[in-house]
Amino acid sequence: MIVNRRETLIGRTLLVLLMVITVVPFISLFVTALHPSGTYPDGLSWPDSPQWGNFADAFRSARMGELLLSSALIVAGVVPVSLLLGTMAGFAFGHLRMPGHRIGFLIFVLGLTLPFEGIITPLYYQIRDMGLLNTRWAIILPLIGLFMPFSVLWMRAHFVTMPEDLSEAARLDGAGTWQLFRHVHVPLARPALSSLAILLFLWTWNQFLLAIVLVDDPAKRTMAGALGAFQGQWGTDIPLLCAGSLLILAPTLAVFLIFQRRFVAALLQGSLKG
Repeated sequence: MIVNRRETLIGRTLLVLLMVITVVPFISLFVTALHPSGTYPDGLSWPDSPQWGNFADAFRSARMGELLLSSALIVAGVVPVSLLLGTMAGFAFGHLRMPGHRIGFLIFVLGLTLPFEGIITPLYYQIRDMGLLNTRWAIILPLIGLFMPFSVLWMRAHFVTMPEDLSEAARLDGAGTWQLFRHVHVPLARPALSSLAILLFLWTWNQFLLAIVLVDDPAKRTMAGALGAFQGQWGTDIPLLCAGSLLILAPTLAVFLIFQRRFVAALLQGSLKG
């Protein structure tokens, strides 16, 4: 009993420490965002006169209304296509196991090791040669390709655990491969699909590097690209930058809070099957 209580106490202490480490940066952002524009706050000091208008000023300065629409269009172009291709490829690698699937799977695993920073230069020249610079397609198409390795491996991890009896029973009823995929396995993959959709949405919405390098027009970037509006030639407006960061964070936080049960359910499903 004493050992169990000690382990419980240690576990709760570690959880509290992790929570503090996670929450303190957000508190710092919030407190800093309330300081007068153009100042350089120190630490977590609460301002004498909180400037709540900084959030409205940040929204106007970065033209976040236009960026909100642009980010929604980019997400609408990236997430559905990535889900469709990742699910189909994951089904092929995890359940059909066609000839050569091990080599193909290894290629996708190697794709996870490619950092955005390492391929941004050749990607820039390729997008330029395609005539897509300064368009939303310059963000959408590379993100679909860069998200493919993770999407395929995520969905493969689900399909590889599905029992063969389901497929055999469906084939005995006359179902072909496409019917097997669409009417049997995809409905059972909804937890994995929903959690993958959440991750893809978060990564696309917060994409900064591709938006800055490949798109010059601020109105065609993602919300994260709005942060450059607070950096001038002679310095950076720290309070407005923090206010803008919180505004950019708000939609992603709302999406995660709304769909957190599905996300956790998918993770638990994978752990129980594994």
